[in-house]
Amino acid sequence: MSRIGMKPIEIPDNVQIVIEGKDVMVSGPKGKLKKTINNLISVEKKENTINVTKSKKTRTAQQLWGLTRSLIANMVKGVSEGFTKVLEVKGVGYKVSVKNNIMTLNLGYSHEIKYFIPEDVTIKCPKPTLIEVSSHNNELLGQVGADLRDMRPPEPYKGKGIKYKGEYILIKEGKK
Repeated sequence: MSRIGMKPIEIPDNVQIVIEGKDVMVSGPKGKLKKTINNLISVEKKENTINVTKSKKTRTAQQLWGLTRSLIANMVKGVSEGFTKVLEVKGVGYKVSVKNNIMTLNLGYSHEIKYFIPEDVTIKCPKPTLIEVSSHNNELLGQVGADLRDMRPPEPYKGKGIKYKGEYILIKEGKK
């Protein structure tokens, strides 16, 4: 039995939810999100809560039950509060800047990398070595963070590269 799937989702006052068939649309002060739900799962809105239940008792329905509840809860949290990820850039001469909708990264390559910031994502650089990515869409935010990290992942000998704030990089010992 899914412990996550059984929990009802509380709806804040400033969030509106519309359920049409298998589509769940959530709108709030930060934006709008839409998700199509699998046929094995049913979503019901009661006053200021949402309940997610299984339509059939199958293994796949059991697996999707908690996932669907988490996705809808992230949608509600995203349109009301939003999500933020912070990345750190470490290395000699490594720096980042944002101008208009283009992010310029100098990461030790012979050229600078231009990254076009997607819609619904806000990127700020308070320092040349710090990147703050924020969005109301948690999936898109995670993908943008992963794309930025993949441009220069942290290497294990000096720790140079782009890493998430708080991420621990195991530094290897060099040759002796």
